Amino acid sequence: MGKVIYYVASSLDGYIATEDNKLDWLLDFGFEAFQTHYDQFLAGVGSLVMGSVTYDFIRAEDPGSWTYGTLPCQVLTSRKLQAPPNTGVRFASGDIRDICAAAVADAGRRNVWVVGGGHVAAQFADAGLLDEVRVTYMPVALGSGRPLLPVAAPTGRMRLTGTTSFNGGAAELRFSAE
Repeated sequence: MGKVIYYVASSLDGYIATEDNKLDWLLDFGFEAFQTHYDQFLAGVGSLVMGSVTYDFIRAEDPGSWTYGTLPCQVLTSRKLQAPPNTGVRFASGDIRDICAAAVADAGRRNVWVVGGGHVAAQFADAGLLDEVRVTYMPVALGSGRPLLPVAAPTGRMRLTGTTSFNGGAAELRFSAE
């Protein structure tokens, strides 16, 4: 069985986006240094879960396509949204345990990627559903913004299982639930 993984980039001071949900600070680093690593991660993903703000951002970047093809993707929302045609996108609300169970079933033996944002990942963490957290820390501080993992209470202890350094000063830390 695959894992439920929160895979995300963060500033050094723990923010995944600015207060107004901008990622310019991250996009300025480019993708070349990270592409092979990302492609390897994505090859192991069987389904996605994301929040509606992340979904809106992805759709606004390229309205005519969907980055994740037909991979099953649950978008957490209470709003009425339109799914791109011929994709695995569906919209969900309710108990995060039920949403996670559906994502795990969709993924088969592959991983579930909790794409974002921080509040979505925090729901998984608060319910004890994250198997792994992979954070690529970018060498920049934002001072404020959307927090990396705004949990309601302290999580269980996690164990550092690996690190990867990238050209340009970024570093990924991988943690597994104990």
